[in-house]
Amino acid sequence: MQATNPQWWQDTQDIPTIVRAIYECISGPAGAPRDWARFRFLQHPRARSLRTVVEADGGTRAVVFDVEDYIDDVAPYFAANGFYEVEIDQRVERFGQVAHVWSRYEAREAPDSPVIKRGANSIQLCFEHGRWWVFSTVWDNEREGVVFDLW
Repeated sequence: MQATNPQWWQDTQDIPTIVRAIYECISGPAGAPRDWARFRFLQHPRARSLRTVVEADGGTRAVVFDVEDYIDDVAPYFAANGFYEVEIDQRVERFGQVAHVWSRYEAREAPDSPVIKRGANSIQLCFEHGRWWVFSTVWDNEREGVVFDLW
């Protein structure tokens, strides 16, 4: 996959930059188009995302998406709601060409509005063909009984 924007290639050259780029792609005011072309470029063609969902009875389940399913799922929410997700802490573990990132985040409806949720992304990456690729992203939000441990 060739970058149509030179900045996109730069996004893939180090781990903190690719993580920041992911957050930039999904953040913006209500109704504003998100940079899905850039988002797709960051993701491996076979990448997966997994959202944890808390049921009314307190049980949880996983919802798994490929890249296009994820975009289809969140697009209606972003059309109606402002959403700005920013990283507040990061821990990277790397072995050779493989990396795991714990990325803690806060989400707001506008850059200066109160926090609406906090959570953690578990992001798995692989370095191949001269760049980092996102292979999977799994996330969960803070809630009663599920809070950040100190790193």
